[in-house]
Amino acid sequence: MGLVRTALFNWAFARHHQGTLVFRIEDTDAARDSEESYNQLLDAMRWLGFDWDEGPEVGGPHAPYRQSQRMGIYADVAQKLLDAGHAYHCYCSQEELDTRREAARAAGRPSGYDGHCRDLSAGQVEEYRAQGRTPIVRFRMPDETITFTDLVRGELTFTPENVPDYGIVRANGAPLYTLVNPVDDALMEITHVLRGEDLLSSTPRQIALYKALIDLGIAKRIPDFGHLPYVMGEGNKKLSKRDPQSSLNLYREQGFLPEGLLNYLSLLGWSLSADQDVFGIDEMVAAFDISDVNPNPARFDLKKCEAINGDHIRMLDVKEFTERCRPWLKAPFAPWAPEDFDEAKWQAIAPHAQTRLKVLSEITDNVDFLFLAEPVYDEASWTKAMKEGSDALLRTAREKLESADWTSPEALKEAVLAAGEAHGLKLGKAQAPVRVAVTGRTVGLPLFESLEVLGKEKALARIDAALARLSA
Repeated sequence: MGLVRTALFNWAFARHHQGTLVFRIEDTDAARDSEESYNQLLDAMRWLGFDWDEGPEVGGPHAPYRQSQRMGIYADVAQKLLDAGHAYHCYCSQEELDTRREAARAAGRPSGYDGHCRDLSAGQVEEYRAQGRTPIVRFRMPDETITFTDLVRGELTFTPENVPDYGIVRANGAPLYTLVNPVDDALMEITHVLRGEDLLSSTPRQIALYKALIDLGIAKRIPDFGHLPYVMGEGNKKLSKRDPQSSLNLYREQGFLPEGLLNYLSLLGWSLSADQDVFGIDEMVAAFDISDVNPNPARFDLKKCEAINGDHIRMLDVKEFTERCRPWLKAPFAPWAPEDFDEAKWQAIAPHAQTRLKVLSEITDNVDFLFLAEPVYDEASWTKAMKEGSDALLRTAREKLESADWTSPEALKEAVLAAGEAHGLKLGKAQAPVRVAVTGRTVGLPLFESLEVLGKEKALARIDAALARLSA
């Protein structure tokens, strides 16, 4: 979800300024990235409604847009940085690095890389190679303070002792994020980068690398950076990729609308106005200003997300709503057989269902009573509704409903109201046993509209079945 929020802010920023959105796939981690994950990412972007001006499936002047297909480019740039003295080979083992870091911490000094291999003699290099050591490539940080203006956080300053030399190529020749992203930004002429706050500490390193790339004639400028606030989950902890509530697929399966989800995610650090939480994506694009993003962490509130999604469900045209519900009206979600689904009943009940849902997946339980031969009784609902005297009430309600006009929900309401009055009950308590008898639950769609759609014969048969169960 954090990735989606970042993509949303980049997309809205580019569209607001009529800019060019570049969609680049960072798939250099062979152990984690696969063709399946690549296709899932494209599918997610399409489902969310994001379009891009350059990238996979679209192409562009800076192709390819998958980093796994650009390895030769990174190797070439790394060699140029070495040749120009902006980078050097580091032969330190992990054990040596750990030992020196611990010593630095014990002495109260910064524990970053200490520059041990910065200026090795030819003899030292030969000795390391004779030991069979394979070096990594480190970037040589300049001994200067780095200051830049963050689009979200304002002016930030990093002193040299807090930004040591860092690795850009592993010992096996694989390029690291710290190299590939600045190189791609430079070659793709990226002007603005909006990304997560967790990458803020790498920005001064990358700015120094951009300067080196400018020196080599590879880059034209340093992009403007905006670092977006953390999204917090349960217990005010940063929402991790491993948290179940972080998975976009989970929200798709539950029936969140992309427009509802994006509306809520936009509120995690930004707002359209102080008194408007619900709005369309076009409204967001028109109003989006990166300087309005709040740098403080934003907490993910599932209940508010659901509420906003429910608002977007109600904003749909009824025909659009009926179509969006389709996946949850068939296997594997629907408990009824395909041949028992009745399109006319679905079309009739849909407008009433639309006013009640927070997520589309709720439709299955709300309409199952229409398509199942018998209602599935929720035992807690049965116990709650079928109190002493419920059998007498149901018999009276059946009698009143038998003679009612089944083309009018109001007439059905009057019948149940009259049954309740005959037993000294108000409508709310009188309709509860009827609802459970007909639908199996105490909570659901408007009862009298549901009775009309279900039909007289089935509804009365279910009241009879409930009476039989009570007598048993």
